Amino acid sequence: MLEVPLDTPRSGSSVIHGLNRRQWLAQSTIAAGGLAVGLPRALAASDDGISHSAEAIHQEVVFHAKPSRIYEALMDASRFQKVQSLSAAMKSADINSHPAVIGREPGSAFALFGGYISGRQLELVPNQRIVQAWRAGSWAPGIYSIARFELAEAGDSTELVFDHTGFPLGTAEHLAEGWKVNYWEPLKKFLG
Repeated sequence: MLEVPLDTPRSGSSVIHGLNRRQWLAQSTIAAGGLAVGLPRALAASDDGISHSAEAIHQEVVFHAKPSRIYEALMDASRFQKVQSLSAAMKSADINSHPAVIGREPGSAFALFGGYISGRQLELVPNQRIVQAWRAGSWAPGIYSIARFELAEAGDSTELVFDHTGFPLGTAEHLAEGWKVNYWEPLKKFLG
């Protein structure tokens, strides 16, 4: 606990609860600083263990193709190999030395972008939904996020509703851009 001596205020200075103005401002600044330091921890988890600062990504993309074409482009290793070859991440990498591997059964593994992205298939509903335990190679061991792809037919097009949660705090902006330039844009090119 910080103790500030209570000096007798000089003539003409304000007194607040026995402190002169300068002492009161110093204590207030220290107290506010202590609150600010503790604020991220308070926002991150309350006493009940609930996080109030988790980040999430929600993106909606329309493709001029049927849901079955989108599903196969995401789930067939040889097709996804072509998609990733059109991505920003793979412009300078040799994807042929580490081709895409995509298991097509719940519980099976996948490895994409030269093995940098990996995970497990959690739920697969052909032409409708893909849910994955998804991770980037730069994350700490054992850290997985959830990537959910929902496909809905809209006439001759498909609306893909994408949600990504559970990734490390502070990575949302990078990941959101990565989905755009490494998945959605190359997938649109691949589908023609």
